Amino acid sequence: MARKKVDVITLGCSKNLVDSERLMSMFDRAGFEARHEPENPGGDIVVVNTCGFIGDAKEESVNTILEQVEAKKEGRIKSLYVMGCLSQRYHNELVAEIPEVDGWYGKFNWPELVNALTNKFPATSSYDRVITTPSHFAYVKIAEGCNRFCSFCAIPLITGRFKSRPIEEILDEVSALVKRGVHEFNIIAQDLSSYGLDLYNEMRLPQLIDRMASIEGVEWIRLHYAYPAQFPMEILDVMARHDNVCKYL
Repeated sequence: MARKKVDVITLGCSKNLVDSERLMSMFDRAGFEARHEPENPGGDIVVVNTCGFIGDAKEESVNTILEQVEAKKEGRIKSLYVMGCLSQRYHNELVAEIPEVDGWYGKFNWPELVNALTNKFPATSSYDRVITTPSHFAYVKIAEGCNRFCSFCAIPLITGRFKSRPIEEILDEVSALVKRGVHEFNIIAQDLSSYGLDLYNEMRLPQLIDRMASIEGVEWIRLHYAYPAQFPMEILDVMARHDNVCKYL
């Protein structure tokens, strides 16, 4: 019997991409055929993972949703679901304005989409994912949210307070990715500098990267989105000590 097809369209940043990859893994385990950014989305289900950060990104997200609404009206797709930052930020307004969408999910409750379609949560670890980047590199998200509350930035309004992932969980993910052939790792969060404060009462980015760099098979680590205030200067020692940690922030 042919598997139902799910086409996932990802907009916005690499943190959204990781969410899409995890969603695709859940669909795969539930017996669906999940595809990312196909040239011609179509078939049973389309999921749009939206960005809601700045004006241009919001406009792109809305236009993409409306394009898929038209595809649904024309019968090229059967169901349309939306997740991510835009629907997290403007859920009520979007539900009222675009009733053709079959379901709206935010930045954190998107696993419920799989449950809604299958009546079960596929058994996955917190980091099982389908790699959509070239096979030699992947993004690793080590935290969500932000506590900075900069006047120009809406991220805390969308994703809430800064929340770190445990060190051991992140290292397990990196080790699993190495076994799959990944050897370049882009480390992402809204604010890398604050990593660990909420879990360990101190900034633990240097300790995390020091241990990550020691994993056999990790050839390249690049740190994205550091913040200059309260910066963990010990990360510079880690960069000096490990050739596989890019001298880059």
